[in-house]
Amino acid sequence: MSISYINKTNGNKLAYIHIKPSGNGKKLPAVIFLGGFKSDMAGTKAVFLEQQCITRGQEFIRFDYSGHGQSEGEFINGTIGSWKNDALSIIDNITKRDIILVGSSMGGWISLLLLLEREKRIKAMIGIASAPDFTKDIEQRMNDNDLAMIEKLGRLEIPNEYSDEPYIFTKELLKDGAQQSILDRNHKTTTPIILIQGKQDPDVPWEKALKIKNCFLHSNVKIIFIDDGDHRLSRKQDLNLINAEIIKI
Repeated sequence: MSISYINKTNGNKLAYIHIKPSGNGKKLPAVIFLGGFKSDMAGTKAVFLEQQCITRGQEFIRFDYSGHGQSEGEFINGTIGSWKNDALSIIDNITKRDIILVGSSMGGWISLLLLLEREKRIKAMIGIASAPDFTKDIEQRMNDNDLAMIEKLGRLEIPNEYSDEPYIFTKELLKDGAQQSILDRNHKTTTPIILIQGKQDPDVPWEKALKIKNCFLHSNVKIIFIDDGDHRLSRKQDLNLINAEIIKI
């Protein structure tokens, strides 16, 4: 699939892949996949869902946030708010159809923020190991050495089991994360929210899904727990489950 680019007002180009609808798929809402922290649009879930949408003729979009994958910008300059704005650029400029958001990990947080800002456009939101407010979780776990590092360097580096490069959490990212918090108050929406969460997830505790549901107390929220599921949820059975939920919508 060919990569296209959209220019942002800050000068960074966002890379995306857009599958246009065809046949009976023209009656279906567009699916937009939002990746996780330091992930890119070439991940297993994004590519699998793209192929399923092509089979149905359903519009599909995957993209890279600034500083991720094929998009321009420096990763360490990004924040939850700036990456949310990247997603808004995609939603507002690439498609005019109703949308199903599929957000993985940090993408689940950003999807919930988008739902609160663009509810009329969003048909449903599917969160895969959704990680809203994860920056607060990091701050709560910081010890004296971590605090000293972030004061000295302006950032915290944590080993990354998925890559040789560490996770980098800048002071600005943590500050902005507090401003983008959604688990500190209640929300109401008529848009269906489906949360798919592994019980064996080492990065996002399964209780996080319950916290999200409690904050959307009067909303249409469904939780699907996978007893042996990990954080990635990229096994064949996991992928088929995600796709099945899209079909139900």
